[in-house]
Amino acid sequence: MMMMAVVAFMATVNANAQFDAGTVSLQPMLGVGVATITNADKYMDGAQMTGAALIGAEFEYQATDKFSLAAGVNYGIQGVGVKDKKMSNVDAKNIRLELGYVKIPVMANYYFAKGWAVKAGVQFGFLTSANVKFRAESGKTTIDYTEDVKSDAYETFDFSIPFGISYQFNKPWVIDARYQLGLTKINKEGDENHKNSVFMITVGYKFAL
Repeated sequence: MMMMAVVAFMATVNANAQFDAGTVSLQPMLGVGVATITNADKYMDGAQMTGAALIGAEFEYQATDKFSLAAGVNYGIQGVGVKDKKMSNVDAKNIRLELGYVKIPVMANYYFAKGWAVKAGVQFGFLTSANVKFRAESGKTTIDYTEDVKSDAYETFDFSIPFGISYQFNKPWVIDARYQLGLTKINKEGDENHKNSVFMITVGYKFAL
């Protein structure tokens, strides 16, 4: 549903052609989205999606009018949320496991229409942080709690398959809707295979080098 809404929005904007064949371009980008961890409900009662964010850049080589290759590096925050809970006389709110990754996506893009491209590739992720966060409220007292669980619970490497669609308009601006399908187990312990699942929308400014 979300991807369909993004595509519908893109279609309302006037397109401009992508860069000419042989062009190398750079695209800084910012993004927001939603994330979860597969099978999270097996160890988190009330697991739900949480917000995600991204900042980074991609280099793209326009090999032909229809085909290009891109590679980039970005930093992303993702993870999983948990519904608010009441424990004794304490309310725990905004509970989430927040994972930070440096990611290296390598993508193949096919421009099937003016300004439009479908894309797929591989992505290598390197865990930089893993924190359990929530806000504890008791009466008039509020405490923001953070616990570092990176070394104890989570693998440092994540491999995923990103795929999606992008739309370039007014030449430099690009909207990209991309799903990142995690393939590797991210938890160190337990029999369940927990994997990352992230949907991200980015806005980029692409210029030729």
